[in-house]
Amino acid sequence: MRFSWQAQDAEGKTSKGMLEAENAREVRQWLRSQGLFPQSINEKKSLSYGNPLVTKRRVKISGGELALFTRQLATLTSAALPLEESLAVIARQNSNARFATIIRDIRERVTEGHSLSHALMGYSKIFDTIYCTLVKAGEQSGLLGTVLEKLADYNEIRQQMRSKLTQALIYPVMLSSVAIIVVTILLTTVVPKVVEQFIHMKQQLPLSTRTLLAISDALRNQGPWALALVALLSTAYVFWLKKPSNRHLIHKKLMSVFPGHILICTINSARYVRTLSILQSSGVPLLDSMTIAAEGITNLEIRQRLFDAADRVRQGSGFHASLERANLFPPMMLYMIASGEKSGQLSALMERAADNQDKLLQNRIAIALALFEPALIITMACVVLFIVVSVLQPILQLNTLVS
Repeated sequence: MRFSWQAQDAEGKTSKGMLEAENAREVRQWLRSQGLFPQSINEKKSLSYGNPLVTKRRVKISGGELALFTRQLATLTSAALPLEESLAVIARQNSNARFATIIRDIRERVTEGHSLSHALMGYSKIFDTIYCTLVKAGEQSGLLGTVLEKLADYNEIRQQMRSKLTQALIYPVMLSSVAIIVVTILLTTVVPKVVEQFIHMKQQLPLSTRTLLAISDALRNQGPWALALVALLSTAYVFWLKKPSNRHLIHKKLMSVFPGHILICTINSARYVRTLSILQSSGVPLLDSMTIAAEGITNLEIRQRLFDAADRVRQGSGFHASLERANLFPPMMLYMIASGEKSGQLSALMERAADNQDKLLQNRIAIALALFEPALIITMACVVLFIVVSVLQPILQLNTLVS
């Protein structure tokens, strides 16, 4: 349980704070051991540290909000403002009420004497292992402000990449959705009514028209059942993926599919190397950095390969050689890592390699979208042309017979 207390010292100065204890008696004993005379002790009824309700509610913190919180905390800490005061200021300014409540709870833990990294660990859904480890490294080295600045840069880069990818996908997704809706409406409503006129005339329809009519009938009669089946299979697939071994199997299959594995390797290798660079520059040992950075990778197959690389380094292999055996990193990135390992500037060169990899990723996405958009338009044109020709052919046939 948590208790709020107020006490006076021998000089009559009043102080107050929060303390976790089994009961109020333990709080009184602790206060007396500190040379304080208790005035009031009350059990706290508000949000407790790491409250399960917060986890159950699944507080939604966007990447932008987390990046903004980190930047604000870095700025205030670098300005030599006390940590608890910085957290109080950020909580007052935060527009997300639930996130503000969490920040206030973290501040209370810091006020009680806990470290910031320990306070953040109670909300692992928001602050992941990498975040907490970097904060802890900053506290131990006395460079919390500097580390928070790097962490803010890291989060902002990730947010920018996510925003660019989202913006790039908006147009293709909208175009694909509109195309599917238009074709579905044509096949289920327009085409049957037009073709029905020729069926009543007992005219032999061309092959293309019969094919179009078969597709139209299948969509109208079997479409709802097909959608229900897809929904059922999707739900079953989601539950099947909850088992880590099944998820690992899918991730492993994705790594063998061309060209998808290139994009997956590019994204994850850039994130791993950038995280490793920040951890190294913050004073975290290399082996710990490799393990922590690997934990931030979502693809289980890539994560396993990186864990294996860390084990090889632990057994005495070189850092560059271990990463090369993982078969994940492009030659240029490996070359820069090897150069940094030899020159003693591993952190700086890894950061530069991550920047290059991010630029390469953006170029590949731009090229893929540049090819996808005209390909989709051409495909749609072919589908519409097939529908128009299938409808016009019986009309032309009829005109020929009449003339």
